[in-house]
Amino acid sequence: MINTFLIILSGILLINYLYFLTGIIKGLGRLNDTGKNKIPDEFISVIIPFRDESENILISLESIKDQNYPKDRYEVIYINDQSQDDSLDKLLSSKKPDNIKVISVPEDFSINAHKKRAIRYGIENSRGSIIVATDADCIYNKSWLRSLLGTFDKGTAFVSGPVEFIENGSISSKLQKLEFAGLVFTGAGLIGNGKPTICNAANLSYRKSVYDLVHGFSDNLNLSSGDDELLMQKIRKETDYKIKFCSNKESIVKTEANKTLGKFYHQRRRWASKGLFYADKFLVVKLISIFLFYLNLALLPAAAIFLSEYFLIPFLISFILKTLFEYLVIRRGSVILYGKELLKYIPLAEIMHVPYIIIAGISGAFGNYKWKGRILKR
Repeated sequence: MINTFLIILSGILLINYLYFLTGIIKGLGRLNDTGKNKIPDEFISVIIPFRDESENILISLESIKDQNYPKDRYEVIYINDQSQDDSLDKLLSSKKPDNIKVISVPEDFSINAHKKRAIRYGIENSRGSIIVATDADCIYNKSWLRSLLGTFDKGTAFVSGPVEFIENGSISSKLQKLEFAGLVFTGAGLIGNGKPTICNAANLSYRKSVYDLVHGFSDNLNLSSGDDELLMQKIRKETDYKIKFCSNKESIVKTEANKTLGKFYHQRRRWASKGLFYADKFLVVKLISIFLFYLNLALLPAAAIFLSEYFLIPFLISFILKTLFEYLVIRRGSVILYGKELLKYIPLAEIMHVPYIIIAGISGAFGNYKWKGRILKR
């Protein structure tokens, strides 16, 4: 009896997960052409918070200075969040155009808000009607701003842009690039399907008036992250504005893959910690059901050993269908944005995917986090 129940449960979890992936595939197919690059009428403020970015800060500055965008139509604000290295000194001593300025967050400003406090302080000191948020370890092509902002129209409040990992030739960096591309495609597909759920703070933009309308980050300042998708979800829930994904390849922001397994683990653990705090509890339940699918997939081989060999059948069916549908997501997304060169690494990535999701999900739900020398409480 229990064996039958567990097999039925495996089938339900599989169907739920395949339904989720099918929605992503459909959503990717619904993304609108965003290649017109029409400059909005509004003034733009690019917000770049940084903390201890000595290795990246001047690369960021050189990259952002070369934007193919009218200098009198946008400003760039670097916000120093109590850096302990020489990144602030490097910025201050570098030659900068008049539309680029550097400010520092006061020590007593939203002490426990961490990265969000820097973004909030930047927004409060900005002139733009549209905020573009990115990170200090990113590289942009010359048409980044023009292509990202070309997605806006009067009825749009939030635009999520693509982010790509730079791989260095190692298998680790290639797998990270593939895995991260999967996250980008998932976020894009969900937006395209009218169910915006995830995005990345390294490349997004939103109307300042709508940010104020939903009270910004006021209800999640205690969380170490969430300055991206939690804000997007609030805008979707509390307003009638549109949320879009920019599928223009020129809008891609690039950043280096994690150099060590430990950094990758802590990054994914931090990202996973946000899920339980989504305001949409139905969405939380959906994410939990997806996690249970992965957990079940890991437990089925053990069940085949200790309970019945017949558990190998649902395991093989689940793993094969999971791989097939995830391949379809990656292939469709790759055609839109990154190219197909990483598809050959999918078999290896699929083997590592299950334990990674389980470990990140469990560890993300408990404990504290360390980021840039800070201990962040969940």
